[in-house]
Amino acid sequence: MSILVVGSLHLDVVLRAPRMPALDETVAGRSVNYVFGGKGGNQAVAAARHGADVSFAGRIGADQFGSTLKARLQETHIGLDLLQQDPGPSGMSAAIIDENGDYGAVIVSAANLNIDPDAISIPVGTQLVLLQNEIPEPVNESVAHKAKQAGARVWLNAAPARFFVTGLLENVDLLILNRLEAKTYDATEGPDRMVTLGADGVHYQGAHHDGFAVQVLSTHGAGDMFIGALAARTLATNSIERSLRYAQAAAALHVSTDIGYRHCITPGKVQAFLKDQARR
Repeated sequence: MSILVVGSLHLDVVLRAPRMPALDETVAGRSVNYVFGGKGGNQAVAAARHGADVSFAGRIGADQFGSTLKARLQETHIGLDLLQQDPGPSGMSAAIIDENGDYGAVIVSAANLNIDPDAISIPVGTQLVLLQNEIPEPVNESVAHKAKQAGARVWLNAAPARFFVTGLLENVDLLILNRLEAKTYDATEGPDRMVTLGADGVHYQGAHHDGFAVQVLSTHGAGDMFIGALAARTLATNSIERSLRYAQAAAALHVSTDIGYRHCITPGKVQAFLKDQARR
Protein backbone atom coordinates (compact mmCIF):
# COMPACT_ATOMS: atom_id res chain seq x y z
CA MET A 1 0.00 0.00 0.00
CA SER A 2 2.39 2.67 -1.25
CA ILE A 3 1.52 6.38 -1.24
CA LEU A 4 3.55 9.42 -2.24
CA VAL A 5 2.44 12.67 -0.63
CA VAL A 6 3.77 15.83 -2.23
CA GLY A 7 2.87 18.94 -0.31
CA SER A 8 3.37 21.50 2.37
CA LEU A 9 4.96 21.34 5.80
CA HIS A 10 4.15 23.92 8.47
CA LEU A 11 4.82 24.12 12.16
CA ASP A 12 1.49 25.42 13.47
CA VAL A 13 1.39 27.75 16.45
CA VAL A 14 -2.05 26.93 17.86
CA LEU A 15 -3.61 29.40 20.27
CA ARG A 16 -6.75 28.74 22.31
CA ALA A 17 -8.98 31.70 23.05
CA PRO A 18 -12.58 32.22 24.15
CA ARG A 19 -13.40 33.76 20.75
CA MET A 20 -11.87 35.18 17.60
CA PRO A 21 -10.59 38.76 17.97
CA ALA A 22 -12.38 41.53 16.12
CA LEU A 23 -10.47 44.06 14.03
CA ASP A 24 -7.94 45.96 16.21
CA GLU A 25 -8.88 43.85 19.25
CA THR A 26 -6.58 41.84 21.51
CA VAL A 27 -8.10 38.79 23.20
CA ALA A 28 -6.46 37.03 26.14
CA GLY A 29 -5.61 33.46 25.12
CA ARG A 30 -5.73 30.37 27.30
CA SER A 31 -2.91 28.20 25.92
CA VAL A 32 -0.42 27.72 23.09
CA ASN A 33 0.80 24.55 21.37
CA TYR A 34 3.35 24.01 18.61
CA VAL A 35 1.81 21.46 16.28
CA PHE A 36 3.15 19.61 13.25
CA GLY A 37 1.11 20.75 10.27
CA GLY A 38 0.74 21.65 6.65
CA LYS A 39 -1.78 19.73 4.58
CA GLY A 40 0.91 17.63 2.98
CA GLY A 41 2.53 16.67 6.25
CA ASN A 42 -0.77 16.02 7.99
CA GLN A 43 -2.07 13.78 5.22
CA ALA A 44 1.20 11.87 5.06
CA VAL A 45 1.18 11.19 8.81
CA ALA A 46 -2.49 10.20 8.76
CA ALA A 47 -1.97 7.77 5.88
CA ALA A 48 1.06 6.22 7.59
CA ARG A 49 -0.72 5.82 10.92
CA HIS A 50 -3.61 4.07 9.19
CA GLY A 51 -1.52 1.44 7.53
CA ALA A 52 0.02 2.81 4.32
CA ASP A 53 3.66 2.79 3.27
CA VAL A 54 4.22 6.52 2.75
CA SER A 55 6.92 8.61 1.11
CA PHE A 56 6.94 12.40 1.31
CA ALA A 57 8.24 15.06 -1.06
CA GLY A 58 8.35 18.67 0.07
CA ARG A 59 10.70 21.32 1.42
CA ILE A 60 11.77 22.45 4.89
CA GLY A 61 13.88 25.44 5.89
CA ALA A 62 17.29 25.59 7.54
CA ASP A 63 15.82 26.47 10.95
CA GLN A 64 14.63 24.79 14.14
CA PHE A 65 11.11 24.54 12.75
CA GLY A 66 12.53 22.53 9.85
CA SER A 67 14.34 20.16 12.19
CA THR A 68 11.15 19.65 14.18
CA LEU A 69 9.12 18.92 11.05
CA LYS A 70 11.66 16.41 9.76
CA ALA A 71 11.83 14.64 13.12
CA ARG A 72 8.05 14.18 13.20
CA LEU A 73 8.04 12.61 9.73
CA GLN A 74 10.87 10.29 10.78
CA GLU A 75 8.99 9.28 13.94
CA THR A 76 6.08 8.17 11.77
CA HIS A 77 8.40 6.08 9.55
CA ILE A 78 7.71 8.12 6.42
CA GLY A 79 10.24 7.87 3.60
CA LEU A 80 12.18 11.12 3.23
CA ASP A 81 14.47 10.51 0.26
CA LEU A 82 12.59 13.26 -1.62
CA LEU A 83 12.57 15.83 1.21
CA GLN A 84 14.28 19.05 0.12
CA GLN A 85 15.92 21.75 2.28
CA ASP A 86 15.76 25.47 1.70
CA PRO A 87 18.33 27.99 3.02
CA GLY A 88 15.51 30.18 4.32
CA PRO A 89 12.74 29.67 6.90
CA SER A 90 10.31 26.77 7.08
CA GLY A 91 6.60 27.15 6.53
CA MET A 92 4.48 27.99 9.54
CA SER A 93 1.00 29.04 10.52
CA ALA A 94 -0.70 30.71 13.44
CA ALA A 95 -4.15 29.34 14.29
CA ILE A 96 -6.74 30.46 16.83
CA ILE A 97 -9.24 27.94 18.19
CA ASP A 98 -12.30 29.31 19.97
CA GLU A 99 -14.37 27.70 22.71
CA ASN A 100 -16.64 26.08 20.10
CA GLY A 101 -13.71 24.31 18.44
CA ASP A 102 -13.84 26.48 15.31
CA TYR A 103 -10.63 28.04 14.08
CA GLY A 104 -9.04 30.60 11.79
CA ALA A 105 -5.44 30.60 10.64
CA VAL A 106 -2.76 32.59 8.83
CA ILE A 107 -0.21 30.62 6.80
CA VAL A 108 3.31 31.71 5.83
CA SER A 109 4.40 29.26 3.13
CA ALA A 110 8.12 30.16 3.05
CA ALA A 111 10.17 27.09 1.94
CA ASN A 112 7.03 25.40 0.57
CA LEU A 113 7.00 27.88 -2.31
CA ASN A 114 10.48 26.79 -3.41
CA ILE A 115 9.89 23.08 -3.98
CA ASP A 116 11.86 21.92 -7.02
CA PRO A 117 9.61 19.66 -9.13
CA ASP A 118 12.58 18.42 -11.18
CA ALA A 119 13.98 16.83 -8.01
CA ILE A 120 10.81 14.78 -7.44
CA SER A 121 10.51 11.32 -8.96
CA ILE A 122 7.76 8.77 -8.37
CA PRO A 123 9.09 5.93 -6.18
CA VAL A 124 8.81 2.46 -7.69
CA GLY A 125 5.61 0.77 -6.57
CA THR A 126 3.69 3.96 -5.81
CA GLN A 127 -0.04 3.33 -6.23
CA LEU A 128 -1.43 6.70 -5.18
CA VAL A 129 -0.14 10.28 -5.15
CA LEU A 130 -1.74 12.88 -2.87
CA LEU A 131 -1.50 16.58 -3.75
CA GLN A 132 -2.89 19.78 -2.20
CA ASN A 133 -3.07 23.48 -3.14
CA GLU A 134 -0.66 24.72 -0.46
CA ILE A 135 2.27 24.34 -2.87
CA PRO A 136 2.73 25.96 -6.30
CA GLU A 137 0.50 24.60 -9.04
CA PRO A 138 3.41 23.94 -11.46
CA VAL A 139 4.84 21.52 -8.87
CA ASN A 140 1.52 19.68 -8.67
CA GLU A 141 1.20 19.61 -12.46
CA SER A 142 4.68 18.15 -12.90
CA VAL A 143 4.19 15.49 -10.23
CA ALA A 144 0.72 14.53 -11.48
CA HIS A 145 2.08 14.04 -14.99
CA LYS A 146 4.91 11.85 -13.69
CA ALA A 147 2.48 9.90 -11.54
CA LYS A 148 0.22 9.02 -14.46
CA GLN A 149 3.23 7.95 -16.51
CA ALA A 150 4.19 5.66 -13.61
CA GLY A 151 0.69 4.17 -13.47
CA ALA A 152 -0.30 5.75 -10.14
CA ARG A 153 -3.64 7.32 -9.27
CA VAL A 154 -3.68 11.03 -8.36
CA TRP A 155 -5.89 12.69 -5.76
CA LEU A 156 -5.93 16.47 -5.44
CA ASN A 157 -7.22 18.15 -2.30
CA ALA A 158 -7.90 21.58 -3.83
CA ALA A 159 -7.43 23.50 -0.60
CA PRO A 160 -7.10 26.38 -0.35
CA ALA A 161 -9.25 27.07 -3.41
CA ARG A 162 -7.60 28.71 -6.41
CA PHE A 163 -8.31 28.75 -10.12
CA PHE A 164 -6.19 26.36 -12.17
CA VAL A 165 -3.94 27.91 -14.79
CA THR A 166 -2.25 24.72 -16.02
CA GLY A 167 -3.39 21.35 -17.32
CA LEU A 168 -3.16 19.83 -13.82
CA LEU A 169 -6.69 18.41 -13.77
CA GLU A 170 -5.99 16.35 -16.89
CA ASN A 171 -3.95 14.00 -14.71
CA VAL A 172 -6.12 14.03 -11.57
CA ASP A 173 -8.41 11.08 -10.80
CA LEU A 174 -10.19 12.50 -7.76
CA LEU A 175 -10.77 16.11 -6.68
CA ILE A 176 -11.47 16.43 -2.94
CA LEU A 177 -13.20 19.64 -1.81
CA ASN A 178 -14.99 21.05 1.19
CA ARG A 179 -18.32 22.82 0.74
CA LEU A 180 -16.74 26.27 0.22
CA GLU A 181 -14.17 24.99 -2.26
CA ALA A 182 -16.90 23.14 -4.13
CA LYS A 183 -18.60 26.49 -4.83
CA THR A 184 -15.36 27.85 -6.30
CA TYR A 185 -15.05 24.90 -8.68
CA ASP A 186 -18.77 24.54 -9.41
CA ALA A 187 -18.33 25.10 -13.17
CA THR A 188 -15.04 23.24 -13.46
CA GLU A 189 -15.13 20.09 -15.56
CA GLY A 190 -12.72 17.28 -14.97
CA PRO A 191 -12.20 14.38 -12.57
CA ASP A 192 -14.53 12.69 -10.08
CA ARG A 193 -15.35 14.80 -7.04
CA MET A 194 -15.76 14.20 -3.37
CA VAL A 195 -17.23 16.99 -1.24
CA THR A 196 -16.65 16.89 2.51
CA LEU A 197 -19.31 18.59 4.65
CA GLY A 198 -17.85 18.38 8.13
CA ALA A 199 -20.36 17.04 10.64
CA ASP A 200 -22.93 16.79 7.83
CA GLY A 201 -21.00 14.00 6.12
CA VAL A 202 -19.57 13.41 2.66
CA HIS A 203 -21.03 13.54 -0.84
CA TYR A 204 -19.48 11.20 -3.41
CA GLN A 205 -20.67 9.68 -6.69
CA GLY A 206 -24.19 10.99 -6.25
CA ALA A 207 -24.59 9.46 -2.78
CA HIS A 208 -24.61 11.16 0.61
CA HIS A 209 -22.83 9.57 3.57
CA ASP A 210 -23.92 10.95 6.96
CA GLY A 211 -21.31 12.01 9.49
CA PHE A 212 -20.97 10.98 13.14
CA ALA A 213 -22.32 13.04 16.03
CA VAL A 214 -19.43 13.69 18.44
CA GLN A 215 -18.45 16.41 20.89
CA VAL A 216 -16.08 18.69 18.96
CA LEU A 217 -12.93 19.93 20.68
CA SER A 218 -11.27 21.28 17.54
CA THR A 219 -11.81 20.85 13.79
CA HIS A 220 -8.19 21.81 13.05
CA GLY A 221 -6.69 19.21 10.68
CA ALA A 222 -9.85 17.10 10.43
CA GLY A 223 -9.93 17.20 6.64
CA ASP A 224 -6.34 16.01 6.44
CA MET A 225 -7.06 13.12 8.78
CA PHE A 226 -10.03 12.14 6.63
CA ILE A 227 -8.01 12.22 3.39
CA GLY A 228 -4.99 10.39 4.80
CA ALA A 229 -7.12 7.68 6.38
CA LEU A 230 -9.23 7.38 3.24
CA ALA A 231 -6.13 6.99 1.07
CA ALA A 232 -4.65 4.28 3.28
CA ARG A 233 -7.92 2.40 3.58
CA THR A 234 -8.69 2.67 -0.13
CA LEU A 235 -5.40 1.01 -1.02
CA ALA A 236 -6.17 -1.75 1.49
CA THR A 237 -9.72 -2.39 0.21
CA ASN A 238 -9.37 -1.22 -3.41
CA SER A 239 -12.63 0.70 -2.96
CA ILE A 240 -13.27 4.33 -2.06
CA GLU A 241 -16.91 3.58 -1.22
CA ARG A 242 -16.00 0.84 1.25
CA SER A 243 -13.39 3.09 2.84
CA LEU A 244 -15.47 6.21 3.41
CA ARG A 245 -17.01 5.13 6.71
CA TYR A 246 -13.59 4.31 8.15
CA ALA A 247 -12.21 7.71 7.11
CA GLN A 248 -15.24 9.50 8.54
CA ALA A 249 -14.76 7.66 11.83
CA ALA A 250 -11.08 8.63 11.93
CA ALA A 251 -12.04 12.27 11.37
CA ALA A 252 -14.74 12.09 14.06
CA LEU A 253 -12.22 10.77 16.56
CA HIS A 254 -9.81 13.49 15.48
CA VAL A 255 -12.17 16.39 16.18
CA SER A 256 -13.30 14.89 19.51
CA THR A 257 -9.77 14.17 20.81
CA ASP A 258 -7.46 16.66 22.48
CA ILE A 259 -4.58 17.78 20.23
CA GLY A 260 -2.02 16.18 22.53
CA TYR A 261 -3.57 12.71 22.14
CA ARG A 262 -4.44 12.60 18.47
CA HIS A 263 -1.40 10.45 17.75
CA CYS A 264 -3.25 7.71 19.65
CA ILE A 265 -5.95 7.44 16.98
CA THR A 266 -4.96 4.04 15.61
CA PRO A 267 -6.77 1.69 13.22
CA GLY A 268 -7.83 -0.33 16.25
CA LYS A 269 -9.39 2.74 17.87
CA VAL A 270 -11.24 3.54 14.64
CA GLN A 271 -12.62 0.01 14.32
CA ALA A 272 -13.73 0.08 17.97
CA PHE A 273 -15.48 3.41 17.37
CA LEU A 274 -17.28 1.98 14.34
CA LYS A 275 -18.46 -1.06 16.31
CA ASP A 276 -19.71 1.16 19.10
CA GLN A 277 -21.60 3.36 16.64
CA ALA A 278 -23.17 0.30 15.01
CA ARG A 279 -24.59 -0.78 18.38
CA ARG A 280 -26.38 2.54 18.90
